[in-house]
Amino acid sequence: MRRVKPVAWYTVLIGLSLIFVAPLVWMLLTAFKTPGEATRVPPTVLPEEPTMGAIDTLLGNSQTPVLRWFVNSLLAATGQAVLVLAIASMAAYALARLEFRFKKLIFGMIIATLFVPSFVLIIPNFLIVDRFGMLDTLWALIIPGAAGAFGVFFLRQFFLSLPRELEEAAVLEGANSWQIFTKVVLPLSKPALATLAVISFLTNWNDFIWPVYVLFSPDQFTLQPGLAILQGAYTINYPVIMAGALVASIPVLLLFIVAQRYVIEGVSRSGLKG
Repeated sequence: MRRVKPVAWYTVLIGLSLIFVAPLVWMLLTAFKTPGEATRVPPTVLPEEPTMGAIDTLLGNSQTPVLRWFVNSLLAATGQAVLVLAIASMAAYALARLEFRFKKLIFGMIIATLFVPSFVLIIPNFLIVDRFGMLDTLWALIIPGAAGAFGVFFLRQFFLSLPRELEEAAVLEGANSWQIFTKVVLPLSKPALATLAVISFLTNWNDFIWPVYVLFSPDQFTLQPGLAILQGAYTINYPVIMAGALVASIPVLLLFIVAQRYVIEGVSRSGLKG
């Protein structure tokens, strides 16, 4: 019986892995099929005549500068992730360790914003971005989401799990609050910071609605709204769309592979104290 349980667990885990991996494998294989084979019934699994036609069409069309969209997405997602880490870490440390009036009220107001649907904020954010002259620029994708409540909450819970004795020892050595924050707290918070960076990067990378509202020039598009252009009104070239999805998924997969150890540790240690 003891041997049966591990086998059953491994069977379940392998089955779940196949469910999650199957769409990625299908996307990869479809990108190397011809349009006719991609829509054949019954469908083929492996390409009968593998071709790079979809990738050549994707990268060789001057009306769809995919590489430019890729760079724009990378700049916007990276820029927002850096700003989120800077702003959220300072706010979270103040709410976790410093004492000041109305601290609990301020924290409660920040958490309350998590319950506001994001679509409600589209028009106010659009007006603010327009007022600052950031429409049709990457700044419109970076600035509005740089001060989200989730990052503050997530890092605050992680900071509360850190032992106070380390900070008290730094105080005895003559360190001020800023030195404690930068030289003690942040180095110990690499798992949480890496987790928040990955989440912020993916949120910006996968965003579709907001870029559609604030970007107008094809050269300023990011991958998500840009790839939507590949879908025609009457016909759909599935290999080209799958090739575009493949390009969009590569950075995400590489980021998770590199940061998965920090993500698992950051999630497991956050929320231990309230």
